[in-house]
Amino acid sequence: MNTQTILRLGLVLALVLVIGCSDNTKNDVNLTGAITAPSNTIDTDIDTYQQEEFNDIKIPLTEISTTLKKFEYNVGSTIVRYFVVKDKNGEIKTAFDACDVCGGYKGYRQEDRDVICNNCGKVFSIEGLGTKNKGYGCWPSYLSHTIMGENIVIKTAELEQGAFRFV
Repeated sequence: MNTQTILRLGLVLALVLVIGCSDNTKNDVNLTGAITAPSNTIDTDIDTYQQEEFNDIKIPLTEISTTLKKFEYNVGSTIVRYFVVKDKNGEIKTAFDACDVCGGYKGYRQEDRDVICNNCGKVFSIEGLGTKNKGYGCWPSYLSHTIMGENIVIKTAELEQGAFRFV
């Protein structure tokens, strides 16, 4: 082969690798068909709250019910998903929409009073969420929160630290 042919083949191979390895689906995540728009928009099932002062995200308590509500936060080119839900006693539960074992590619869904891993199918009671994994395998990744007045407050620094789950 001559040099020109080798260069052309190298260029074609590089182009194929760049196109084949690029991820154009970041905004087309399909949990339950809910996310189809860029994460800067608000969807009926997925909300994105703008960063508030002191790098906190504030979600009004009035927007949270016993139905799991998912949110997104952009960390560079990575979309970090998390959810908030009230348990039957009215206690707020927060978690990354990612499993400590299965990762963040499929997340969780709610069925009745349970949250189910979309990857392995393990079932969790909503009342048990909001704790760190004790080493028992699949578990919704811990995300802390505080209640300030009428808002749930989530630190953006913690969301940024958890971005590795969604890469």
